Amino acid sequence: MKLIIADGSAVVRAIIEQNLRKYAEIEIIASVSNGKKVILSAQNERPDALICGFDIHDPAGRESLHIITDELRLPVVLLSDSKISGVQYQGIVETLEKPRLNSYTKEFFDVLVKELGKISASSEKRSTCADGNGSFKIVCIGASTGGPSAVSQVLSSLGDHFPLPILYIQHLEIGADKNMAHWFSGVCHNVQIKLAENGEEARAGVVYMAPADKHLVIDYVRPNGNPVLRLSNDDPERFLRPAVNKLFRSAAKFYKNACLAVLLTGMGADGAEGCKEICERGGWTIAEDESTCAVFGMPAAAISLGGAKEVLPRPEISRRILELVGK
Repeated sequence: MKLIIADGSAVVRAIIEQNLRKYAEIEIIASVSNGKKVILSAQNERPDALICGFDIHDPAGRESLHIITDELRLPVVLLSDSKISGVQYQGIVETLEKPRLNSYTKEFFDVLVKELGKISASSEKRSTCADGNGSFKIVCIGASTGGPSAVSQVLSSLGDHFPLPILYIQHLEIGADKNMAHWFSGVCHNVQIKLAENGEEARAGVVYMAPADKHLVIDYVRPNGNPVLRLSNDDPERFLRPAVNKLFRSAAKFYKNACLAVLLTGMGADGAEGCKEICERGGWTIAEDESTCAVFGMPAAAISLGGAKEVLPRPEISRRILELVGK
């Protein structure tokens, strides 16, 4: 379990960190002094839970906690001198009495670790994505040979006002990306399709396609849940740039079980490893069935690797996406 420790006292943070490192299931990924640093760390590292010793009666601390629980959906064990009173949080917040400085015992940390396990399990259960409860925050699509036709069919069937950002990797020749984006705009009237730009925030209902010869990844996630995109000239992966695997792995890192990925027709195996990582982090993946693929390469590789939660023919994929996002 990956944790952030947050407390205004460096001494308290050190005590908590030193004692929690004795538990094999615990990994401390950050120790910070204020709410702004928690939010930044949570966006970059995507921890499983937060141990928070802030004064919730302080307006700044209370506002930070709202962002952490309600927007970032990070489960919190709050160490407090008093019970939460008159403050409501949408996320999971459990309260333990904060010990005096000389009263941190093994019994306290046993209870703390047990509480962390409970809230982490509750968070996983609440965020389970396969039942279509609208828990997804991002959709990623990867395709190669036959991809433009396949992707246009899927996108055209998503209807108007799709509620999530869509990130799309298509293997393209250099110089073909602008014409491809223009073609998509002419055939998919229900969504906006554009070439992704470095540093832009991806918004719901817009499809962001990687430019030719640029990797597209998620750089970090804003408090509102939207990803900020990064384009890079990093080395090609298996001779491919952009690479589906690069995008899928970054989405898995930041969104975990809130990530939905679709791998469509294409030659080779790009996207298979990324699909597997999304599955391992609790996300959901759909691979196109052989019956509708122009080339059953990439989806077959994902299926073989255990990276496909579902295998569907192309006409059923849009309907399933809409079910999963709760639309």
